[in-house]
Amino acid sequence: MPPRLLRIINVSIAVLVLLLAIAVYWYAIRPLPKTSGEITAPVSGPAIVERDARGVPHVTASTWQDAIFLQGFVTAQDRLWQMDGLRRFGAGELAEVFGPGMLGADEQSRRMRMRAIAEAGAERLPADQRAVLVAYARGVNYFIDTHRGDYELEFSLPGNVYDPKPWTITDSVVVGLVMFRDLTDSSLFEISKGELLASGADAARVHYLFPATQGAYGSPGSNAWAVSGAHAADGKPMAANDPHLSYSIPGTWHLVHLKAPGLDVSGAALPGVPGVITGHNQQIAWGVTNLQADVMDLYAEQLDPRTGRYLYQNKVEQAQLDTEVIGVKGRKPVTLPVWVTRHGPVIYEAGNKIYSMRWSATDGFGFPIFDLDRAQNWQQFRDALKTFWGPGQNFIYADRAGNIGYQAAGAVPIRRGFDGDVPLDGASGKFEWEGYIPFEQLPSVFNPASGIVATSNQDTFLPGYPYQVGGSFADRYRMEQVRARLMAKSKLTVGDMLAVQKDVYSAYDHFLARQAIAACGKSGSNDPMVHEAIAVLRAWNGQMEKDEAAPMITELLHNRLAAALVVSLPRSQGSAGTIGAQHEMRAVPDIRPRPQIIETLLRTRPKGWVPGDNWDVWIIQNLSAALREGRTRQGTPLSRWRWGRMLQWKLLHPVGKELPVIDRFFDIGTVEMSGSGTTVKQTTTTLGPSERMVVDLGDPDKSVQNLVVGESGHVASRHYKDQWAAYYSGQSFPMEFNHVDARQVLRVKPAP
Repeated sequence: MPPRLLRIINVSIAVLVLLLAIAVYWYAIRPLPKTSGEITAPVSGPAIVERDARGVPHVTASTWQDAIFLQGFVTAQDRLWQMDGLRRFGAGELAEVFGPGMLGADEQSRRMRMRAIAEAGAERLPADQRAVLVAYARGVNYFIDTHRGDYELEFSLPGNVYDPKPWTITDSVVVGLVMFRDLTDSSLFEISKGELLASGADAARVHYLFPATQGAYGSPGSNAWAVSGAHAADGKPMAANDPHLSYSIPGTWHLVHLKAPGLDVSGAALPGVPGVITGHNQQIAWGVTNLQADVMDLYAEQLDPRTGRYLYQNKVEQAQLDTEVIGVKGRKPVTLPVWVTRHGPVIYEAGNKIYSMRWSATDGFGFPIFDLDRAQNWQQFRDALKTFWGPGQNFIYADRAGNIGYQAAGAVPIRRGFDGDVPLDGASGKFEWEGYIPFEQLPSVFNPASGIVATSNQDTFLPGYPYQVGGSFADRYRMEQVRARLMAKSKLTVGDMLAVQKDVYSAYDHFLARQAIAACGKSGSNDPMVHEAIAVLRAWNGQMEKDEAAPMITELLHNRLAAALVVSLPRSQGSAGTIGAQHEMRAVPDIRPRPQIIETLLRTRPKGWVPGDNWDVWIIQNLSAALREGRTRQGTPLSRWRWGRMLQWKLLHPVGKELPVIDRFFDIGTVEMSGSGTTVKQTTTTLGPSERMVVDLGDPDKSVQNLVVGESGHVASRHYKDQWAAYYSGQSFPMEFNHVDARQVLRVKPAP
């Protein structure tokens, strides 16, 4: 190669490398937040923000208003793009930035009137609660105003360059409503169950498979428990929490520690919402799980979509017309008419079926989180929760004085004589809510004799409860395993509590394995794969480990059994038409019975459910079909199957995954997971533990907490995904409180 040409090539490469380095600096490194040194801000007195080894901000301020202001500021430093995305998703404003592909999501949010609900909720806030949201919004906006053009990389990507709008208190309410919606939207399940009944399926059996107190399998949930000092190695209560939510990059939570006169609280916060949702202060600790109570009903309306007239108790009423205008990037705005009936907005239209939605979120809003953060005892804790509207939550409690407790909180509708698990007749007027259950009558426990309070989304509305409450309550498996593990050791440590959160034993899958073994022994089989599977199941201990073959066998079997029970439902006009597993299933319904229902059927083996009432043959036929499916997925021999190949997380950044070459910096990628929907570490292909926390009230600095990925939303930050390895291996980090090992210190001076 001629020297001159070689020089040209070398210079060209050098220029490209230089340009790439400049681009990386300009778009990724330059916008990294200032986390050390000194800044001025509109605060009333000097403040500091110390960042620990994981980038968690520890804010010390002169007043609580300054502390909340700085929480808004530091959250915007770390997660502004996520915050903006959450409020856009809730308000139905994604398409104006990301284009027509987001129009469907925007239309659903608009139909649910999320923004209107948030605006009304913000207006109803009492002055003291409103002041907290105002201080937070001021902090977010101070960051926006002082960093024009220096935001996260996602704001500057080609084709999606935009500046965030100012933050408002309504935006914080919208973000809270996104979580409210995620945890309470039962509409698709109700429609599916209603369609199953409308298809002529035997109603009694449909309600047996899908009772009003057990909804969709694999719903978002959590574990939370507290133990008294009698169960703790240091003689002081401990509390643990691991919320199970959809995974994402960035993750759901942002860790923070806020300190000011009358305030010293640490834990997990929602980006966009002030205060700490789950955590501890100097005196108390608390955790949350989803209450699972049904707070959303659908009504089949006799409505004319052209005029908005509809029937109610034999009279014609006029629905209100809300016209939503949705901005769409690169296209003309889309106009979406939404009829609003006395029950709520029309959210689904399918053929001649029109469904309106009654949702508890429409009727009220309260923001007692800041009062919760400052509570010093059980009474103050419960007083704070009295104005908690939703999403309904189970709160566990522990304090340094030695007390533990449990309190259900949130607005739960009063229904009399009906359940809301299928679409209701909106015209009859017979299915109306009668207000909400008073807070004083919600389930509550203080210092039980067992020394343990624990919730894994199980039904806490026990027999004899004076109100009719339905909901998607979890099966007993996680709760029973949590209690068994806590009772197995007399003196628990923080490490023991963390080990319980990581537990992947499934009593249900272990039961299925024993059922298959027994069925094969009684009925036999000519399928060599069945005998190979039985050998694997005999040697299995019920642990849903990713490298095991047995969990894949039992889960495939579960899927077949669940589908078979629904597909074979007899028509109400005909005989009990059942199908065997020898026929490949067609048109598998969208909803499946929960494991506990299937276990009950397998234990009781009622007549008329399976061909010839021969449950053993039915199990083996379904097992054989399940194994054929497994062979298609993972080949042979069966002993080399791995559960983790079937249970995978795809940890991909919503925008970064679309960028060639640099996508690997945004993403973690596809990873194999252990656990299942019935293990304490509840893990499915869509959700899992979104953070883990264990608080030791004997010594708060022994407490631990960790996120799934990292604290920062900046892809160039060392805290973008620095917690993933520990999360994946089940490790955690110190929840620094009284003593903070500050790696970076930002001093904040009052603006002149």
